[in-house]
Amino acid sequence: MVIAGFDIGAALTPDVSLLETVARGVLMYLSIFVLLRLILRGRTSAVSVSDLLVLLLVADAAQNAMAANYQSITSGVVLVGTIVLMSFVMDWLAFRSTAIRRFVHPDRRPLIQDGRVLRRALQQELMTEEELMTQLRLNGVEHVGEVKAAFLEGNGSISVIKLDEGQDRQGAQQAASPI
Repeated sequence: MVIAGFDIGAALTPDVSLLETVARGVLMYLSIFVLLRLILRGRTSAVSVSDLLVLLLVADAAQNAMAANYQSITSGVVLVGTIVLMSFVMDWLAFRSTAIRRFVHPDRRPLIQDGRVLRRALQQELMTEEELMTQLRLNGVEHVGEVKAAFLEGNGSISVIKLDEGQDRQGAQQAASPI
């Protein structure tokens, strides 16, 4: 049926089999998920311009592999639905399986303990002390000596546990390594 020059039948007829569209969506979702989890694990939750650029370029590069150059609305809707469903499936699997949970939602990693910066952990996460200090300031901490513990959480954010008011801050500051 053509209405005002728009062929509705052609727009809704899949160019590629729907099973192939779903398979491409699943494979690309899993591939990109694994790459981003392995490469961007240590990144904090702050999104930089380079992070946005990477996501934009990944989306553009993955589009052709996922879509097989489709032109139908149906193929596009099926592909988007597949990607959303895969996101749900990954969360569901992580909820049901400890092994998958560790990969999808990694354990926290200590960055500061008792006012001391754990430099080896920073190195493993490719995080500079300046980046750590930025995160501390965002959490209302001016000096490392004020921190009982700080962790890089699985979602990329930094959680900070401050020393109790009753604790000896002077002793903690003396024990803390200077930044």
